[in-house]
Amino acid sequence: MTSFPANQPANGPIGGVDNTIDVPGKRAQLVLNMEKFGQITTTVCRVNEAKHPPLAWYVAFAMSLGLLGLLGFCVLFLFFTGVGVWGLNNPVMWAFDITNFVFWVGIGHAGTLISAILFLFRQKWRTAINRFAEAMTIFAVICAGLFPGIHVGRVWFAYWLFPIPNQMEMWPQFRSPLLWDVFAVSTYFTVSLLFWYTGMVPDLATLRDRAKGKLQQLGYGLFALGWRGSNRHWHRYERAYLILAALSTPLVLSVHSVVSFDFATSQLPGWHTTIFPPYFVAGAIFSGFAMVVTLAVPAREMFGLKDIITLRHLDNMNKIILVTGCMVGYAYSMEFFIAWYSGAMYEKFAFINRAFGQYWWAYWIMVSCNVITPQLFWFKALRTSIPIMFVLSLVVNIGMWFERYVIIVTSLANDFLPSSWHNYIPTWVDIGTMVGAFGLFFTLFLLFCRFLPMIAMAEIKAVMPAADPHAGHDHGHGGHADGANAKGAH
Repeated sequence: MTSFPANQPANGPIGGVDNTIDVPGKRAQLVLNMEKFGQITTTVCRVNEAKHPPLAWYVAFAMSLGLLGLLGFCVLFLFFTGVGVWGLNNPVMWAFDITNFVFWVGIGHAGTLISAILFLFRQKWRTAINRFAEAMTIFAVICAGLFPGIHVGRVWFAYWLFPIPNQMEMWPQFRSPLLWDVFAVSTYFTVSLLFWYTGMVPDLATLRDRAKGKLQQLGYGLFALGWRGSNRHWHRYERAYLILAALSTPLVLSVHSVVSFDFATSQLPGWHTTIFPPYFVAGAIFSGFAMVVTLAVPAREMFGLKDIITLRHLDNMNKIILVTGCMVGYAYSMEFFIAWYSGAMYEKFAFINRAFGQYWWAYWIMVSCNVITPQLFWFKALRTSIPIMFVLSLVVNIGMWFERYVIIVTSLANDFLPSSWHNYIPTWVDIGTMVGAFGLFFTLFLLFCRFLPMIAMAEIKAVMPAADPHAGHDHGHGGHADGANAKGAH
């Protein structure tokens, strides 16, 4: 079975390099054990050019396909039977469906943040992780978009979610945040898709020129849009990439703020609070970066990318997880303060019941995973330990799913009228649909890793010492398949 060992330099391996250490007056290494551009091209392209991927890829893909099949079965069962197969009841009209929707929209935020905002701030460490973070955004929004469509009950009327049936005089309510969701999420998906694809064009041209088979040449060539690496091409590319980054940046704040309006504009205790927009945005970035770490750790191991996705990249992401985890913890405490300070008895009951009522277990899982666990990242030894960061990233994602569950279910289960109170108990269809969505996400991600460049080769080459004309080092030359210029030529 194909294996992908890490590249070693001609003068032997660099043993025990910790590129998380900052030396004053010296730029930290972002690429290890590689001096020539051609090494980057070879390392990244061999993932796509290998006749067979590693065995771990087959195992992961088979598991993902199994979960995707479960999703398809549960959705079809829902269509033919109705939403009664879910555990919804009279007060709890939203549960796993909207919980999963908000969760997946949040997962996609790290991709846009890494790609757009860090690009605008010229953070060069983003270059090794931005490509698959952008892909993660696309796939997460696809998973998110599934749930509004299937939770409406009569799925054959799902097109009513969009403001199009005006010829039937069914005018959309533009003051409804549910309609704002349609515009926000669809805009987010469109801009993110364009941003992802635009950044990939030079690397698709590299794969086109290296392809051995006619089918690969045709496929990569079609999507490379005739890229030749001329000055005009690079000028147009960089302008378009900058414009899309500028368009994407406000989406990080606006999209999840709009999603939070689904709750904040209501009058229900536990939802009706102005802290929700920044609280949701911080939580989205928190869960999104945790998912990037979850994907990066096995990907760098499976495909031999440890010299490109280095410990420094993972350490920086763990620092962001720590910061946003503290923000989320602050939001949790502020919710209780606002409930107390408002003097509203319904609001106070909602939060006390959330922490000590029948759903206390979900609330304390949320607090443990999202507030307590990330504090371990204060210690560098834990922040740079691969097994620990992988486990903690999984814990954070579990906690963030429970956060959405706690917000939605606990507020609905105990409303203003005690006679209508009812506990929500998920059915096997609820659980199967939730688990199956992960199958859809990982299936798409694994296919992306196999057939598209998961590392931005052109951007990686631009941050290497060999790309600096004032570095005073002769790093050799190579073509676009060998790395002829700092942009990778193609």
